[in-house]
Amino acid sequence: MARRVRTTVRITGIDRLRARLDELPEDIKEALKKGVKESSEAVRDDTRDGVRYGEGTLHDNVGIEYQEEGLVSTVGWHDDEHYYAAFHERGTRRFPAQPALGPALERERGRYAARLTAEVRKVLR
Repeated sequence: MARRVRTTVRITGIDRLRARLDELPEDIKEALKKGVKESSEAVRDDTRDGVRYGEGTLHDNVGIEYQEEGLVSTVGWHDDEHYYAAFHERGTRRFPAQPALGPALERERGRYAARLTAEVRKVLR
């Protein structure tokens, strides 16, 4: 039986707001969705830039899946055929790690809160 291996990261925009999400005005929710989308796309694009060319189809198949009406996203390789992305990210005994997704996520981590804040402030002005 084949083992399913997915190499992804999850970006959420509602962890602290989940309990009060229903109370938020629709325009605030839309602003949060926009911030999540921008961060997700930044991680995806940065990951693509970090994957070595010639490594199968990893470069072209970094994707984004959205859940929770766009307030949660999962960025990475979602298809089973891209199982080897995990080997590139973490390395093996014979193959040193050459991560692309992890570093992209770390670079976006500091900008994420600023993106959400900026989008909400635009609505509140």
